[in-house]
Amino acid sequence: MAVSTLKQPVRLTEEQLQAYHRDGYVVVEDLVPLEEVEALGNRLREYTHGGRPMGNVKMQVEPRIQRGELKVEHPGDGIRKLDLLVQEDDLFRKLGLNDNIVGILAQILGPDLKLFRNTLLLKPPEVGSAKGMHQDSPYWPIEPMNLCSCWFALDDATPENGCMGVLPGWHKKGPLPHKHVTDDYVIEESCYDFKDMALAPVRAGGGLFFHSLIPHYTAPNRSTKWRRAIALSYMSAKSRYTGKGESPDYFPIRGETYPGCVR
Repeated sequence: MAVSTLKQPVRLTEEQLQAYHRDGYVVVEDLVPLEEVEALGNRLREYTHGGRPMGNVKMQVEPRIQRGELKVEHPGDGIRKLDLLVQEDDLFRKLGLNDNIVGILAQILGPDLKLFRNTLLLKPPEVGSAKGMHQDSPYWPIEPMNLCSCWFALDDATPENGCMGVLPGWHKKGPLPHKHVTDDYVIEESCYDFKDMALAPVRAGGGLFFHSLIPHYTAPNRSTKWRRAIALSYMSAKSRYTGKGESPDYFPIRGETYPGCVR
């Protein structure tokens, strides 16, 4: 009798799901085979170093490079963010629709899902700067504030190259006061202590699923290795847009669209 070689889909155990709701985050390894991770990394390299046309992909350069405070050998070594790759690129679209990732999101948010944003977050070796402590929902005009992101690692994310640090359980405190500082929008320092932060390293091919109100931070990349990750941010289709005008048309993932809710 033939034996099936199909792998079972990756889903959260009941213990992991409880940990997510308790702590505001959970790390899940081995979401995507390493050969697919390598293909994503090669495609990304084509955009940053190989001259592949960006199309509608939006790019952000490291602020220190923009100000002329730091120079790099190749312009691609100074890129900080790339937006809209799920919409614009077939390989990254496949990642945004990946059954392991979307299946876990459905466990957390329910069956009707839309993609709010997707942003490639790059920390080139000895160039990538810190991202200050912040919550995501205060940036976004979406309610209720219970969106979920999968921070998917294209490289091993370690304490040395800038893995994420979080304040476990702090999503239950609601939105915290933020302020504008140079090149950033961060939580008031008086609201937290870095000693309460837990690091969340992730191997390439794994993901950190985190609540949109969990305070989180990434350190500068002080290593000789790249740290590339993509934040795939999802919401229930029953969410409401609270910005100006009508709801934008968000990228559909699965399920229904509801009257009076995000489109």
